[in-house]
Amino acid sequence: MNIDHFREMYTAELQEARSVEAQLSAALPKMAEAADSSELRQGFQMHLEETRGHQRDVDGILKRLGASPKEHEDQAMRALIGEAEKMIGMVEAGPLRDAALIASAQRIEHYEIAVYGTLATYAKCLGLEDDKQKLADILEEEKATDEKLSDLADGIINPAAVEAG
Repeated sequence: MNIDHFREMYTAELQEARSVEAQLSAALPKMAEAADSSELRQGFQMHLEETRGHQRDVDGILKRLGASPKEHEDQAMRALIGEAEKMIGMVEAGPLRDAALIASAQRIEHYEIAVYGTLATYAKCLGLEDDKQKLADILEEEKATDEKLSDLADGIINPAAVEAG
């Protein structure tokens, strides 16, 4: 499919965002199961609910645009999740693995921040105020998740990983 118009690009990017959320919805339970820290496990479980909500929100935008939700699969998210799975397999359970899980999760969050920042800007350019607001709300939730991960890493997980060796 060739993209010839800005609105088509916006729609294709929304489909990619939908794919990001679907892939992350499948990965987060595995990440939660691999976490040793109850705080990290609970954080992943809470973010799973947010992620499912984001997917529903993007689905709603795509429906309003008359677009299929499953046209594109995001390859970057596939790679980021693959890296997280690789780390789970390489690092023994405990604080060190939790630190690796947080690093992987933050890479994913930073990618999502880029995705939703771009989409909100595109929606604004297209005069789609409702879309812009919904996408900006998702962006703020992604930033908050990143901040929570940083706080957990700095306050509990990384010091425990250093102490463990």
